[in-house]
Amino acid sequence: MSDFATHDLPEDGKLARNIAHFARALRKAGLPVGPGRVIDAIRAVEAAGFTGKQDFYWTLQACFCSRPEHLRVFGQVFRLYWRDPRFLEHMMSMMLPAIRGAQQEERAGPAEKRAAEALLDGIEPDRPAPEDDREESVLEVDASATLSPEERLRTLDFAQMSTDEMARARRMLARLTLPVRPVKSLRTEAMAGPMPDWRRTMRRSMRQGGEIRAFETRRRRIRYPNLVVLCDISGSMSEYSRAVLHFVHAVSNARGQGWARVHAFTFGTRLTNITRHMRARDVDQALADAGAEARDWEGGTRIAACLHDFNRDWSRRVLGQGAVVLLISDGLDRDETGALGREAERLGLSCRRLIWLNPLLRWSEFAPRARGIREILPHVHSFRPGHNIAALDGLAEALSDPFETGEKRRLMQMI
Repeated sequence: MSDFATHDLPEDGKLARNIAHFARALRKAGLPVGPGRVIDAIRAVEAAGFTGKQDFYWTLQACFCSRPEHLRVFGQVFRLYWRDPRFLEHMMSMMLPAIRGAQQEERAGPAEKRAAEALLDGIEPDRPAPEDDREESVLEVDASATLSPEERLRTLDFAQMSTDEMARARRMLARLTLPVRPVKSLRTEAMAGPMPDWRRTMRRSMRQGGEIRAFETRRRRIRYPNLVVLCDISGSMSEYSRAVLHFVHAVSNARGQGWARVHAFTFGTRLTNITRHMRARDVDQALADAGAEARDWEGGTRIAACLHDFNRDWSRRVLGQGAVVLLISDGLDRDETGALGREAERLGLSCRRLIWLNPLLRWSEFAPRARGIREILPHVHSFRPGHNIAALDGLAEALSDPFETGEKRRLMQMI
């Protein structure tokens, strides 16, 4: 680590307090730092001493980082906290557009924005003072019956969110869960159940002189299905696909929801498998790697060709054992091959449940006039909106009710 070697450490004699505040910033940035690690870090620094600034860095890193994905966040927070003024000014200019840093503007790398949010929490840009100090009248509004900011954000369209609202929405998406009930397999296991196990019964009777003293039973095995996400990243879906991928990342890394595995694919003009990237713990790093892998962001749309590639190359690998498929797309296909209906039918027959999330359902006057929508709609099991947090949170209802077809039934009458 060469970039921190030139930065001066604080010399105010309050090192233990500074380490505690530094740990608090790491915790805000997402690292699992508790009081025990803070005590260990203070003792480790006391034992290691200050023979070199690099020793101080590696000592704190050994105490606070337990996973490889923590290293990047730790390095950025360390640079910000331990007195790197130019880097702090650069991050403030990136977080607050009203402030312009002295450095040349550049895009923030993965984890840099999280580090800046952790340390710049509450900092507001300087505003020019008013021309006079005259007292202004204050308008008092009774907001006791209005919605809370979080409840308003749940129902706000992703395309209408500001930068700050989108940042808060992503934190809410990270807390969403998508639990699924287990399904019964055709295979059985030797446990107490309603099905008689004649083979085990006769085998045990042979050890008892042919006498049957008790009947052995068996039951069907319980297994969990796979979740397969097909996300449209074309130009018309750019405002929604990024938010949906935050939700997919949260589901991919959540434990205890019941999914056997979560597979994620993006498609625009071609199909891209981003399953490996979605498993990264750091959401910024995961989306950065996924964006580098998928070269067709905000491009055209060839839904039929991409579904054909998925059915040919991936359906047998990931759709076994009753998988559930989430198709996130507006259905506006530019492929003129006429094979979209056939590929959608094959996809619907290959999975246990095909759920289509379409942001166009946010309009109350929505009608299936586009050719792509009319060809896909008959082959999906559930047709739901996907334009806000509340719509994504309602996916649990679609999974628990196998006969949830209300919106689809209404639209099928218009075709």
